Amino acid sequence: MILEGYIACICEGSAEQGIMELLLDNDKLIFDRNQMLEEEIIRCRSGKAFENRFLRKGFNNKITVLRILDSRRENFKLSKVYRDKVSVINVITAPEIEMLIIFKEGKYSEYKKSKMKPSDFCISFLEYPDVKSYVFVKKYFKNVDELLFSINEYQRIAKIQKGESTLFELLK
Repeated sequence: MILEGYIACICEGSAEQGIMELLLDNDKLIFDRNQMLEEEIIRCRSGKAFENRFLRKGFNNKITVLRILDSRRENFKLSKVYRDKVSVINVITAPEIEMLIIFKEGKYSEYKKSKMKPSDFCISFLEYPDVKSYVFVKKYFKNVDELLFSINEYQRIAKIQKGESTLFELLK
């Protein structure tokens, strides 16, 4: 994956933000905070809102927007004036970021049999009621090697669509 200029890392939810911060803080990504816009994860789902908040500042360098999300259908439209200056890469965590917890727990077969959403499985079967919370994710994956294991398992087992980017591709 080629990242040009500044990196705008946009996370869909707080669990995604927690995961990305763990990877950043442990120097496991192909970029670091010094390369990021304002050196932090951005929580902004709309292209228009992102444009208003960040792009009106007049950057000279190109910007790569990394969108960490589980939906393949969410649009992120920027004005024509920014299309040559900004490249957008969707990093898909489908069906949900909670799959990383299921892989860490070694419960993928049980999850598949359950026919539940990953977050519901984590809440009901693994008894993690705060599975979507930033605090839970940061604490749960405090051993970053377990997070790396889960990302690798996801890459190995998941049916990743052609041309789709995953967290695995952001790892060093």
